[in-house]
Amino acid sequence: MKVLLIGYGSIGKRHFEVLHTLSTITSVDVISKQKLQKNSCYPSLGEIKDLNIYDYFIIASETVKHFEQLKYICSKVENKKILVEKPLYDKVYEHIETTNKIFTAYNLRFHPVMAELTELLKDEDIYYANIICGQYLPTWRPEQDYRNSYSADIKKGGGVLRDLSHELDYITWLFGNIKKFDAINTKISDLDINSDDIFTAVGVSNRNIIINVSMDYISKTPMRRLIIHTKTHTIEADMIKNTITIGAANANSQTIECQSIDRNYTYTKMHEAILNGSDDNVCSYTEGFNIVNIIENIDYKEL
Repeated sequence: MKVLLIGYGSIGKRHFEVLHTLSTITSVDVISKQKLQKNSCYPSLGEIKDLNIYDYFIIASETVKHFEQLKYICSKVENKKILVEKPLYDKVYEHIETTNKIFTAYNLRFHPVMAELTELLKDEDIYYANIICGQYLPTWRPEQDYRNSYSADIKKGGGVLRDLSHELDYITWLFGNIKKFDAINTKISDLDINSDDIFTAVGVSNRNIIINVSMDYISKTPMRRLIIHTKTHTIEADMIKNTITIGAANANSQTIECQSIDRNYTYTKMHEAILNGSDDNVCSYTEGFNIVNIIENIDYKEL
């Protein structure tokens, strides 16, 4: 199976690394302006005469380029598999009508904590969910200067809300579509960026679950956890510690130690699901588009 990878920044390199561990992949060609000694490398999509030689496309470029690149690929090929890095788009565009099967790369759906949590919540009557995600931008990707990353530049589709939109994806996946979000989304730190570094919001889903979510670039201690109150339990899921703690009304609690994973595990499982056709848990084009809609329609409040 031949793959075309568009973009070779930090996330593109991650996909490249993962794809070379998969037995079904025969080659990975790259679209990048960097001069790479890796298989075949092209400076742009237009340089490739026939895109039909590829079976699987991965768009891992800057977010602002996703729509035009996806539209171009869909105008050239049919019945192929295409994975677009999250978020799908930097803003709402028209729907692309195509026979290609398009996915959005919200790989946290394949985290062992998330897999365990989906099973635990099946029979629960959920009242409220509090989601916290924080990462200090200067130390997040140590291989590059954070000031030169797309995350730092709002014009490239950066900013904490889009960068950490994994949280919006698994909120809708676990708790239902968001009916309303009241939010503060701004820059409050002294980081040398022009994008937002904090997002905090409260809302309600179509299942009448109250949701509070906070995401930031300023957390010196990395954190990614959910606290969920149900009729009978309080469940705390921690994707950094790989644990789930379940508390009951009688004060008894238990802790589940989830599988320890390496940095590529969730990406590997996502690619395998797409390539094997067992893609029910992969975020679809429609679901990814819905996240872009949520971002566009949040009711923002002034500080």
